[in-house]
Amino acid sequence: MVPQEIIAGLAQRAPLPVSSSVDGFAEDVAATLDRFGPMDLLAYPEMHLHGTEHLPEAERSAALVNAAVPLDDPFVAALGRIAEAHRIWLCPGSIGERDAAGGYYNTQLLFAPDGTLAASYRKMFPWRPFEPHQPGTEFVVAALDGFGPVGLSNCYDAWFPEHSRHLAWMGAGAIVNVVKTTSDDREQELVLARANAIVNQVYMLSVNCAHPAGRGRSIAVDPEGMVLGEAGLGEDTLVVRVDPTRLQRVREQGTAGTNRVWSQLQPGDQPIKLPMYNGMLDPSRWAPGPRS
Repeated sequence: MVPQEIIAGLAQRAPLPVSSSVDGFAEDVAATLDRFGPMDLLAYPEMHLHGTEHLPEAERSAALVNAAVPLDDPFVAALGRIAEAHRIWLCPGSIGERDAAGGYYNTQLLFAPDGTLAASYRKMFPWRPFEPHQPGTEFVVAALDGFGPVGLSNCYDAWFPEHSRHLAWMGAGAIVNVVKTTSDDREQELVLARANAIVNQVYMLSVNCAHPAGRGRSIAVDPEGMVLGEAGLGEDTLVVRVDPTRLQRVREQGTAGTNRVWSQLQPGDQPIKLPMYNGMLDPSRWAPGPRS
């Protein structure tokens, strides 16, 4: 089957209070689809449903810990029903996840159009020393019907080139980077979104929370690093087309018709040692594709 183009929406919104029910979120999803038309994928910012900005600063960490739930919690199931109601792939951002062993993670969720939790990703690079969550250890891609694999990425992950590179190597044609940037480094993150797209020849979809809690400026970038859309500071929705045929063309013909990064290593080349990782770049494993 030939991969199909998808319409993706990046919903730049102010965080919802951590004590809120999912009703307000469900209303926003419905209103967004009503205003902007049908979408295949709709993504919200990091910790969108667990906002603590309304609380005194000294109470915020405890509120986040108390709100953390296991992935089989009714709260998570309710989010799945929103995806099912609209028959869309829905990324509600991330939530606090508590596992059976007491682990506490910043976990990005992706629901399929039938409401099932298709993928969950524990943020690998928490924003230390400011973020209390434990780091996840597994890269995650999920196959969207008709399109193919999409990688999950959570905020500060984008600062580590190994993360986006690995998702692309696992076959991701697009990376959904949910963000809650409240600090003054959003300008640098825009550079990183374009850079990660360029060096991995992948779509980067980076959705940040809106002013006044966040710095806004959600951005969508194509596989050559061209900006498809960038939001302002306030609440906004970017709607872009993610085209797998364009992705394939860039990888085959090269960025700007020249640079073919995924064809750099070829059979017969010697492996390149990576002392920092106690590993190597192996030509036989260099090209991207689905990984078990």
